[in-house]
Amino acid sequence: MQQVVQIQPAQSYRSPGFKAYQHRQIDKIEQLKQLPEHLRFQMKVVASVFPFRVNNFVINELIDWDKVPNDPLFQLTFPQRGMLDDESYARMASLLRTEPSAEEVMALAEDIRAKLNPHPAGQTEHNVPELDGEQVWGMQHKYRETVLFFPAQGQYCHSYCTFCFRWAQFVGKATRFNNNDADQLHQYLREHKEVTDLLVTGGDPMVMRTVKLEAYLEALAQPEFDHIRTIRIGTKSLTFWPFRYVTDPDAEALLDLISRLVQAGKHVSFMAHINHVQELRTDITREAIRRIRATGAQIRSQAPLLNNINNDADMWAHMWKEQTQLGIVPYYMFIERDTGAKRYFEIPLYKTWEIFRQAYKQVSGVSRTVRGPSMSAGPGKVEISGVAEIKGEKVFVLRFIQARNPDWVQLPFFAKYDETATWLDDLVPAFGEEKFFWQEEYEAMLAAE
Repeated sequence: MQQVVQIQPAQSYRSPGFKAYQHRQIDKIEQLKQLPEHLRFQMKVVASVFPFRVNNFVINELIDWDKVPNDPLFQLTFPQRGMLDDESYARMASLLRTEPSAEEVMALAEDIRAKLNPHPAGQTEHNVPELDGEQVWGMQHKYRETVLFFPAQGQYCHSYCTFCFRWAQFVGKATRFNNNDADQLHQYLREHKEVTDLLVTGGDPMVMRTVKLEAYLEALAQPEFDHIRTIRIGTKSLTFWPFRYVTDPDAEALLDLISRLVQAGKHVSFMAHINHVQELRTDITREAIRRIRATGAQIRSQAPLLNNINNDADMWAHMWKEQTQLGIVPYYMFIERDTGAKRYFEIPLYKTWEIFRQAYKQVSGVSRTVRGPSMSAGPGKVEISGVAEIKGEKVFVLRFIQARNPDWVQLPFFAKYDETATWLDDLVPAFGEEKFFWQEEYEAMLAAE
């Protein structure tokens, strides 16, 4: 007999009231006063370059302050010295010691940011589609069946993750990529019947009020959008602000919207970013998960493997087991992308595969839905399938999980084994080949755009 999910009344839970701290309020966080002054100064330096935002729920419920600065959720949300290279850190630190103007800090920050690959994999160059001969800013159509949409109202988060590959969305209008035109989104989807999946992303769409989200999604329940079979919502809110689904003023309206989409035949999937099992420990997060599942929507989990935060196979295995028990489908282990503070978080590719393998073999088949370790690179999502020795040469065995050309998917290819490589661009073909099998076609695609 199927177990019935019990939904507790919202009155059983009390919201602490949302309060966010950004870099100008960093001194107002009481818990930081226990740290040495030099560490607090380092945070201010790094927060002058990278976005910083943390809320009271994360501070009070998720971080173990007895373990700071090594606590994984502290590392996940508070800026760390190693996120900047020595030269960039020294420049910003020297400037801050002179009591500079906001304009001077911004000018130096922008100079440093420009060197950190703010839009990896051609986000604003190669993946932007056209409508009526004009680029549709704030949309990506990289893979045939999937469109990404960046709603303007959702281009921030309840708290920012230090590793975030979309950090450039949060540091100024010059690097922001978004769209607030629901009609334009709907027109594009009408004209592209090959699209089956819409991914609403950010930032975090769940910072939006339900009425705003409704403007983008409600129309998709109409018959003219029958080809849109799946609606994905990328979000960190399940663990960073679970009150969104329980006690927020429009929580019930949000759940009703999701229910209506499901009843209209859509597969609605919350793509939950969960980086550490520690995020799953609160009762309010478990209640948010239960409420979302009760709408008929599914929750899938994904996260990158990160040095200093979750580079522990046992933790990943524990997290996947816990997620499965809660009804969440483990979906992806990513490799930290080649942008921003990657120098602090990246792990050599051979090590990512070892950690994935050690974690994967600890879980049962129901948790082996997870894929990875995967690189979301320019030509597609490239999985490290393993390390092997073939004809006397040690190689990485690679394959596309998703690709710009669907014909590339699942075809294995091989790269020379390199213990220093951390990204696809660091790899070279094995067996004396000059290029990977897909490389010339991909270069032609870029040249044609």
